[in-house]
Amino acid sequence: MKKSIITMSLFLLFALTACQPVDFQAAPPVFDTGMDSEQWVEIPAGEFLQGQFKKETTIDHAYEIMVTPVTNAQYAAYLNEALAADYIQVNGNQVEGYYPGDAFAGGRHEEEIKAGSYIHIPLDDPFLRLSYDGNSFTVKPGWENHPMTMVSWFGAKSYCEFNGWRLPTELEWEKAARGTDGRAYPWGEEIARNNANFYFSRDPFENMATFGSRTTPVGFYNGKTYNHYTTLDSASPYGVYDMAGNVWQWTANVYDAQHYRYMRGGSKDMYENNLRVWSMNNATPTFTSPGTGFRCVRDLE
Repeated sequence: MKKSIITMSLFLLFALTACQPVDFQAAPPVFDTGMDSEQWVEIPAGEFLQGQFKKETTIDHAYEIMVTPVTNAQYAAYLNEALAADYIQVNGNQVEGYYPGDAFAGGRHEEEIKAGSYIHIPLDDPFLRLSYDGNSFTVKPGWENHPMTMVSWFGAKSYCEFNGWRLPTELEWEKAARGTDGRAYPWGEEIARNNANFYFSRDPFENMATFGSRTTPVGFYNGKTYNHYTTLDSASPYGVYDMAGNVWQWTANVYDAQHYRYMRGGSKDMYENNLRVWSMNNATPTFTSPGTGFRCVRDLE
């Protein structure tokens, strides 16, 4: 009887501990990855093997792509500049900006995207790592070098274009992620837990019992050891980081007869199969989530 009471008490203690509310605002551990979030790398023109079935595909132009996704610090700086220039507006609990609309073909499931003002980021979402005091934007402590999330396709496109850049097409993104040899992941054919931030990667930013799954700093998986957690250097053949896991990344394509926009790369909440370079996801261009970010490309003259 006494043993049963002890067993039941331990069970209740475990249950209560496991059911503690997730603290989405908990400050993350801070690590210096040594990565330069302002760095770009050139992707040459030419053939590569595209998709799961490795179709020979040619990109006829060279371009540069950000080595890491856009960070919270970079996006906050842009918001302050763009707000001062009246390029974007704060409207209630969201940041908005103008979009000229899409051609409407009347597809079966197509929704019309008319010219108008659309959400870039929600200001009242607990997953947003930025603060707005009515005058300027700042990053919540500890999140400066993490990827910008809770950003819509409109907000990602606006950031790139304000700086004279653009979102990558799906083909540009995939070539930068896998190179020319048709590999399944940016670093090769197999995946280990310490290759990327994905479901149950067990990195220092993941604890399902307390704060859940969170982003890692950009370029975190670069072969360094952080607090006894050793990462593998997981760059693509061109030296591009975070092309698998951490956050889905918006791409530029607007396809005929559909309003959805496409993302590549998988995220912190995905299983390993969703991190393969041909994997994709889609959502409406107003969609925001704590697992969606972006990076930019720029054309070479």
